[in-house]
Amino acid sequence: MTFTFPRRGRQLAPGQRSELTIVDLHGNRQVIFTADEVIEAPNWSPDGQTLVFNAGGRLFRIPTAGGTVEPIDTGHLADLNNDHVLSPDGSTIYVSSDDGHLYAVPFAGGTPRRVSNTHDTPFHYYLHGISPDGATLAYVAVEQREGARQVNVFTIPSTGGPDRRLTDLTMPNDGPEYSPDGRWIYFNSELAATQPGHAQIFRMNAVDGSGVEQLTSDEYVNWFPHLSPDAQQIVFLSYPPGTLRHPADKNVLLRLMSPDGEDQRVLASFFGGQGTINVNSWAPDSRRLAYVAYPMA
Repeated sequence: MTFTFPRRGRQLAPGQRSELTIVDLHGNRQVIFTADEVIEAPNWSPDGQTLVFNAGGRLFRIPTAGGTVEPIDTGHLADLNNDHVLSPDGSTIYVSSDDGHLYAVPFAGGTPRRVSNTHDTPFHYYLHGISPDGATLAYVAVEQREGARQVNVFTIPSTGGPDRRLTDLTMPNDGPEYSPDGRWIYFNSELAATQPGHAQIFRMNAVDGSGVEQLTSDEYVNWFPHLSPDAQQIVFLSYPPGTLRHPADKNVLLRLMSPDGEDQRVLASFFGGQGTINVNSWAPDSRRLAYVAYPMA
């Protein structure tokens, strides 16, 4: 079917398309929707029936079996980036807006409620994770500290409240996400990098950021660790060596590993990157996940 999305931000090259894809743990893929515009960052609803994704600064939903795309009413928020998570009960979507703040929006659509705080100095929120009980959000903040740009991991109550800093590093950090038992936050960081951009996967205590452990150590640039609901596997995005940050339009890998970093293997390879799997997209059964590829004609 044909569906026209709002155009905002990056555009696809002539002949390029977005492919919303479901892959199982054996690497079998099913493309459930294609678009001539950029669509990004699918989330799987807790009931297993729906995928939520971003396009042109807006949110949309589609049945996991494919079918009709529907816009989600986000009120006055028209410039959402691709960092959004669903509450464990499926009633709320937490979103990141380009105004730098976090909001809660009813899954059915409706008036947004701001969650984040106003700061005296530049502080831009980018959401990535939610605790298993739905009480706490994990995010990274872009700050200007002592004249330098820093990106660190924080948490905040999902109902609003004080920000809690978990990392205080000068090197970039991103993609924080809770383990299903709530004990750990997994994230990617250049903490151990010997050259700019060489991000790897780490985990730390979810309460205070202590006990940092490095889980990957290879030539790839590794981003966005997402834990399966059954806590048995992590999927993450691997860029070619030398990649800086997490750009679009690269030959990338989806890789799997155990929660302690063992048993690494490639699940899929394709043309993608930014927007492919920025947020957790595991199915509730832990047997499938969703991603977006951006093949050229």
